[in-house]
Amino acid sequence: MKFVLYAHSVVSDWNNGNAHFLRGVLSDLERRGHSTLVLEPEDGWSRANLIANHGTAPLGHFAATFPQLHVTTYGPGFDHAAALDGADVVIVHEWTPPDLVARIGRLRQTEGRFALLFHDTHHRGVSESETIEQLPLQDYDAVLAFGETLHRRYERLGWGRRVFTWHEAADTSVFHPLLPEGPQKDLVWIGNWGDGERAQELHDFLIEPARQAQLDGTVHGVRYPPEALDSLATTNLAYQGWLANAAAPACFAQHRMTIHVPRRPYVEALPGIPTIRVFEALACGIPLVSAPWRDEEGLFRPGQDFLTARDTAEMTQHLNAFRHDQDLAQAIVASGLHRIRERHTCAHRVDELLAILTTIGATPGEMPRGTPKGTPTETAA
Repeated sequence: MKFVLYAHSVVSDWNNGNAHFLRGVLSDLERRGHSTLVLEPEDGWSRANLIANHGTAPLGHFAATFPQLHVTTYGPGFDHAAALDGADVVIVHEWTPPDLVARIGRLRQTEGRFALLFHDTHHRGVSESETIEQLPLQDYDAVLAFGETLHRRYERLGWGRRVFTWHEAADTSVFHPLLPEGPQKDLVWIGNWGDGERAQELHDFLIEPARQAQLDGTVHGVRYPPEALDSLATTNLAYQGWLANAAAPACFAQHRMTIHVPRRPYVEALPGIPTIRVFEALACGIPLVSAPWRDEEGLFRPGQDFLTARDTAEMTQHLNAFRHDQDLAQAIVASGLHRIRERHTCAHRVDELLAILTTIGATPGEMPRGTPKGTPTETAA
């Protein structure tokens, strides 16, 4: 089948974690013999910030790391109908401009014989619900929501005709355990500061535990304000800015442990949805301690696949335990790796995607024009 994906960006992962997952899904589809094409805006903020901060070299690094992926940029005057000609499946990510979301829906209804899916991997369904509510999702065959709570919200508010849960996962062709080169440091945190969505949490679960336990290590990420850098300067953690996601496994290998600090909107409004960093860290075989989040869907086994800390004191205690108890650290690593390989790889998600397409009757080249029919309450998890 021919898959066309509208993404904010697959080339740039600058403050764009969804690119990690999409690269893995597209790569797996290509390995199975399908063809893929990514369409992304030429002036998207992730790509623009990446180039502004690091030049064009990362674009070349992406092409060398993912030669199997095919990406075309679009701007004003781009012929979207021509780009979708011959497509069997079109997936539109929710960061796509609303007018283009609507335009693609009209193409599906009037001209296209492709399955059309809307893919939501963000908290705007809660934090900016009016934006999602105004999208003409009735023209789409189905919605892919990256967690059960978001799935239920789409159903409750009548957004889209059919809704499926489709979690993110680890691209294990990239994310797998590596041997360290030279001495390891204690702690690594790979994550962006964000828009104040977890500023206090990062102080409580990263900065203060690292200071109290006197851990050395590294912090990678973007959008760290001066006050955040000042706080990090009170620890032995070195801030080293943006890290290309494909380089994260090697970075994990150079450290003994990592942490997960979810953004507040996910904890409060969309419980049960971890960031992709959890999947990737466990896939790389590094011991993980997480700040609190409610794993309502049983994706993982807290206490077995990773440890959970309720506050600064517990985070400090768990990090010290990983530093001094190698049996504990290795048991957590083995359990987390098994969970990823058993349930949470991009290959698993491609299996789920193909099952969803079968459920909605997406036979290549034979999708009927007009309003899609079906029951709006299905889950693939």
